[in-house]
Amino acid sequence: MQLKDSFNRTIDYIRIGVTDRCNLRCFYCMPKEGIPYEPKADLLSYEEIIRLLDVLGNLGFKKVRFTGGEPFLRKDFITLLEKTHQLSHYKEIRITTNGTLMTQHIPKLKELGIDTINLSLDTLDAERFKEITRRDDFSKVINAFHTLLDEGFTLKINAVVMNGINTEDILPLVALAEEHPVSIRFIEEMPFNGGYKENDTKFNATDIFDTIKNKYASLSAKTGKHGDTATNYTIDGFKGEVGIIAAFSRTFCNTCNRLRITPKGDIKTCLYDGGTFSIRDFIRSGVTDEQIANKFIELIKLKPENGFVAEKGIEKSLVRGESMSTIGG
Repeated sequence: MQLKDSFNRTIDYIRIGVTDRCNLRCFYCMPKEGIPYEPKADLLSYEEIIRLLDVLGNLGFKKVRFTGGEPFLRKDFITLLEKTHQLSHYKEIRITTNGTLMTQHIPKLKELGIDTINLSLDTLDAERFKEITRRDDFSKVINAFHTLLDEGFTLKINAVVMNGINTEDILPLVALAEEHPVSIRFIEEMPFNGGYKENDTKFNATDIFDTIKNKYASLSAKTGKHGDTATNYTIDGFKGEVGIIAAFSRTFCNTCNRLRITPKGDIKTCLYDGGTFSIRDFIRSGVTDEQIANKFIELIKLKPENGFVAEKGIEKSLVRGESMSTIGG
């Protein structure tokens, strides 16, 4: 079975934020003082998440990504991964993490066949890492990077590019892909940090491309596939590759294949919408699996054509007051 939205896009990828808590304070994600965390009772329980994943799997969903906050902060997160693996619906179980808490879990991840990790890393400079994250955990993240590679994981590095903050880190990060079989993905900064300040001088996808192309003339685009958020590139002689994600420019919406569920159970059919529907409250009202499935089918049909259309439908102050930690990575 394949679910199609109103624009004939196949929707088969679900991203679930398991917690809004994070042990870092990256300033592009949340304010220095943090955010008011949701009470545990207001978060989707693991039982509710597995029920949703089972329903979605029966609707044709094949990929799930767990995000946060920092997913490894949630107690017994490995148990959720085990139960997801047991469902057998998902060919791809993925995790996005800051890497500070995960190394002890690597053997279990391998056992479960979770072999691809997205690791957030915006700089290779320890002091700048501390400035961006407001925490002194660079050594933990680099240790996770090398351990994952040594253990044979497919590793993607997510680097948010911020004008005047870490643009000088673009080329050092690109150089990682010369020596290691990794994908270095540069992401445009988005207006979700729990305390958004207008910035008309963003370093956009074109700026990122030009920075890399000026250094590496052989930079060449790969053929993309449906659902790709990144435009991926190869460079002659490199073991890995680089990618650029136009998250603010939103140039990839025409192939979007995903839904998001926030930690407290709001379904977002687009990153830029205001939260379409509380699946948590719907579940807790006593509905059947069939009713849940029908609700997903209904919501997918409401998925907007692109992020600009979605953003027009709500107050900008709502979007820009949110934190990526509450949205789900």
